[in-house]
Amino acid sequence: MPFDGIVTKALTEELQQKIIPGKINKIYQPTDTELVLTIRSQGKNHTLLLSIHPTYARLHLTDDVYKNPTEPPMFCMVLRKHLSGSTIESVEQKGMERIVTFTIKTRNEIGDITNKKLVIELMGKHSNVMLIDEEKGKIIDSLKHVSMAQNRYRTILPGAEYIVPPQQNKLNPLEIDEDTFIRKLDFNAGKLDRQIVSLLVGVSPFIAEELIKNAQLGSTEVYKQIFVDFQNQLKNKDYYPAIYIHQKEDFHVLPITTSIGDVNEFASTNEMLDHFYSGKAERDRVKQQAKDLYRFIKNEQDKNKRKLKKHQKTLQKAEDAEAFQRKGELLTAHMHLVKQGDKKISVVDYYDPDQREIDIELNPNKTPSENAQAYFKTYQKLKTSKQVVEQEIIKTNNEIQYFDQLLQQIDVAGVEDIEEIREELREEGYLKKQTKQNKKKNKPAKPTPEEYISTDGTLILVGKNNKQNEYVTMRIAHRDDIWLHTKDIPGSHVVIRDKEPSEDTIMEAALLAAYFSKSGSSSSVPVDYTKIRHVKKPNGAKPGFVTYENQKTVFVTPDKAVVNGLKK
Repeated sequence: MPFDGIVTKALTEELQQKIIPGKINKIYQPTDTELVLTIRSQGKNHTLLLSIHPTYARLHLTDDVYKNPTEPPMFCMVLRKHLSGSTIESVEQKGMERIVTFTIKTRNEIGDITNKKLVIELMGKHSNVMLIDEEKGKIIDSLKHVSMAQNRYRTILPGAEYIVPPQQNKLNPLEIDEDTFIRKLDFNAGKLDRQIVSLLVGVSPFIAEELIKNAQLGSTEVYKQIFVDFQNQLKNKDYYPAIYIHQKEDFHVLPITTSIGDVNEFASTNEMLDHFYSGKAERDRVKQQAKDLYRFIKNEQDKNKRKLKKHQKTLQKAEDAEAFQRKGELLTAHMHLVKQGDKKISVVDYYDPDQREIDIELNPNKTPSENAQAYFKTYQKLKTSKQVVEQEIIKTNNEIQYFDQLLQQIDVAGVEDIEEIREELREEGYLKKQTKQNKKKNKPAKPTPEEYISTDGTLILVGKNNKQNEYVTMRIAHRDDIWLHTKDIPGSHVVIRDKEPSEDTIMEAALLAAYFSKSGSSSSVPVDYTKIRHVKKPNGAKPGFVTYENQKTVFVTPDKAVVNGLKK
């Protein structure tokens, strides 16, 4: 994901046009790595996201909605104190580095005009956001504190002097000519793409590889021309924001002509970045929060799979129960031929149409009668165990299906959904219940299913875990609403809040059901639909488990773009 200096340049230039001058109306901190600023500029409200997520560090305007904590974190309160109601006068990039500075005009405690700087450094796990007093050059506070023990070059603490990150001794591609570029490359050393990354500031391996591919191992004159064209694109702001999809997703603001795969073009850099990163950081947070939960559910599922194998072996053995009964009866019929101390006897099998002989194993320490009774006892034991094991197999299969469903729900869950899954496991006795004190403090809220709007304006509800599924199906839906679920595949309950929806709405709801299922990345997924009145929950069934009838089936292929377009 090349959020390099070139992307930062295009983004900064775009922000300069869209939000300058801009008034900061609201400041939020949804998570410990993200800040959201609401900015009023040119008659419009803009939402600016600043993220120092170790994998998805970025800044851009966004249309996503973020849930904020009830109590704002300390850094958020500091920003509100210093920046609420202030005006952003400029946004600038440092050279071609991934460092962006917002210069903000505000007033101090006594009402005098003063300037503050909000600096965003996008450097992977070392990313940070800092509020700086421009006059003093001191850090007021930062999203992440860094002591001298962590970084000998500079400290990032309140009151410390702001020092820019150490220089990498690279050349600015806008400030050198093609001869200097060629002179700095060693064509005999090979790996020219790595050399370019080490030579030019702001150039990612993604762009370096593109330059080499365009040169096609040509002469130095070819490389000169490639560099000149590249430099002109930057100087002329000849941007082409696009996402490239082939095995993995990549994006850039320069046209990638050697890319293989699908290309998704965008009108602006901000729109491209918002589309690319939308949901990725959320999924990463969910993954971290659900790591222990996923491991527990997977272990429970594996445990039940091992148990099922044992039950199946026992059942297979129980299938031989009739053979033990037959041997007991044959032994009783031939009791006069058996002597105590015999280890085996061969008798005519009266049950065999061909009247062949059969060998019957004997315990020499038992009398003939005791041997016969032993066979009858084994028969009764196996007969009884067969009935028990058959019930246990049904129960174990239901457990496996239940945990399979939970694993699928974790795959599509949001941060709030994870706690609902935990609560469900506590209620079902798989996890230890909270103490009364904690339970009172963390009283579970009412389930909140996802809401979507079809192209003709019909409301569609999607449950993303069992609590939401039951709430949608058994509590919210009217008996004549339409209910959808993937056929024989773990997935979400989907309800169309309309008793006579259009065919287009049914297909869109079916697409949602397929997308939020275990087959979310498959094609031609079967989805059943019927009226709510035909959906029942059996007594004692696991959460989210229902039976249904009078269904029809449609086949759809999940499409993320369509799903995002239907989101309310």
